[in-house]
Amino acid sequence: MEIIDAHAHIYPEKIAAKATSTIGVFYDIEMEMPAGTPERLLQDGRAAGISRFVVHSVATTAHQVRSINDFIKRELDLHPEFIGFITLHQDLSEEEVFAEVDWAVENGFRGIKLHPDFQKFNIDDPTAEKFYRAAEGRLPILLHMGDDRYEYSKPYRLVNIAKKYPKVNFIAAHFGGYRCWDDSPIYKGLDNVYFDTCSSLPFISAERARELIDTFGADRFFFATDFPMWDAVGELERFNKIPLSDKEREQIFSGNIKRLLGLS
Repeated sequence: MEIIDAHAHIYPEKIAAKATSTIGVFYDIEMEMPAGTPERLLQDGRAAGISRFVVHSVATTAHQVRSINDFIKRELDLHPEFIGFITLHQDLSEEEVFAEVDWAVENGFRGIKLHPDFQKFNIDDPTAEKFYRAAEGRLPILLHMGDDRYEYSKPYRLVNIAKKYPKVNFIAAHFGGYRCWDDSPIYKGLDNVYFDTCSSLPFISAERARELIDTFGADRFFFATDFPMWDAVGELERFNKIPLSDKEREQIFSGNIKRLLGLS
């Protein structure tokens, strides 16, 4: 089966070690990779049989947006295995957000990645709605979801926005909410919300993962590693413990993300 990693962070060589360390400190987790470079992602992913990777990085200030998106574009040009998502920031004007999304579509990007906890905005805050207006009918939005330490990305906030913007497809990372898995069922009935599997399987049982997949349907999930947080071989081993049919496994490994992003 083809395997696509639907959630991977990459950084330029000169800052990769520091950026990776910063993520580890934020989550109080020892990072699996010493530095989240594109080359290390390819090496790590290939060891697990992963053939393509959704790659992105997160801007913590507005002035970082253009340089990060240019970096991702250069990596897309170098590596046909990469599928690019842009970053945005809440301090950009609405005109700037729309211009960045226009540029992304013109340059072959397939989505937008936002991290409300890093970027410090509430998903359902009015100042964030320019993201959803710009993405509507154009690009899906991958959102870090959940963390019981913060309010920014609580699942109920995405429910509010998904109902208000039904033409935007949202990917709720971490089975719908990191450390908030018990809240995930509130997404039920929202046809525009999808889920990835990363940064969850080390903390929940295979049986609990199966329950969450059953809640929404296997056609709404994407396999992901959250590189450089976890090594791909380990994530694949944890995922393969979930009792799934071959059809469900194929859907989650690649079929669903290819359908959502229009990939061949």
